[in-house]
Amino acid sequence: MKHEVPEEEIMRKTALLLAGLLAGVAAHAAQPRLEPLPDIPPPPPGVIDPDLEPQVTITKRGEDKVEEYRIKGRLYAIKVTPPHGKPYYLIDAKGNGQMVRYDDLSPNFMVPMWVIFEF
Repeated sequence: MKHEVPEEEIMRKTALLLAGLLAGVAAHAAQPRLEPLPDIPPPPPGVIDPDLEPQVTITKRGEDKVEEYRIKGRLYAIKVTPPHGKPYYLIDAKGNGQMVRYDDLSPNFMVPMWVIFEF
């Protein structure tokens, strides 16, 4: 006994197969061609100023871990980590030596400031 497949079913299966092939080709073509980035060259000699690198001093006060951050010997931030609970920060935001407490450092807690010129 011969079983004949209706022409509509053949057309439908052919259309589905063609649509699947086209979707695969389109997905492959949409992928970006990634190339590895070149290594970052070292900075020119004399550019890195060791005085501008922050010095970090880590000490223990009682059970608290205290990290002091200094640039050119000036204390600008302290991070206090108690044994239980969240760490908190003391920041000298204005550069006048008065520390202000922050319970966390969110991305917008203060505007970045740099020393442009000192005399």
